Amino acid sequence: MKEKSMKRIIDQYIRAYNNFDSEGMIKDLHRNMIFKNIANGEVTLELKGKIAFKNQIEQAFALFQKREMKILEQKFGDDIVENKVDFKGVLAVDVSDELKKYDLIKLQNKSVFKFKDGKIISIEDIN
Repeated sequence: MKEKSMKRIIDQYIRAYNNFDSEGMIKDLHRNMIFKNIANGEVTLELKGKIAFKNQIEQAFALFQKREMKILEQKFGDDIVENKVDFKGVLAVDVSDELKKYDLIKLQNKSVFKFKDGKIISIEDIN
């Protein structure tokens, strides 16, 4: 897949993410996509399929009043894009004793998008 096409799809996904738009986020996902969240080398969440991913992201919407993801750097390969990502979000609810409503969360991580048949087949968020 061409770099320009992969970039366009990822940019659209990020815009939808920032706007709490689940339909926009899943628009270019392969129906058999796999999502993994990896923290400290361990998979903390794995979802299979476009519908399971949509259900999860809609649940996650309730956690934030606002959120913003920005791509700081991209590395393109054959059907794969590694993104260094900056995230900021304001909590809408108390999450734990340490993380309370209105707290600002900031982090940087890596998001890896893999493509198949012109669609996103895999997303790995790596902390």
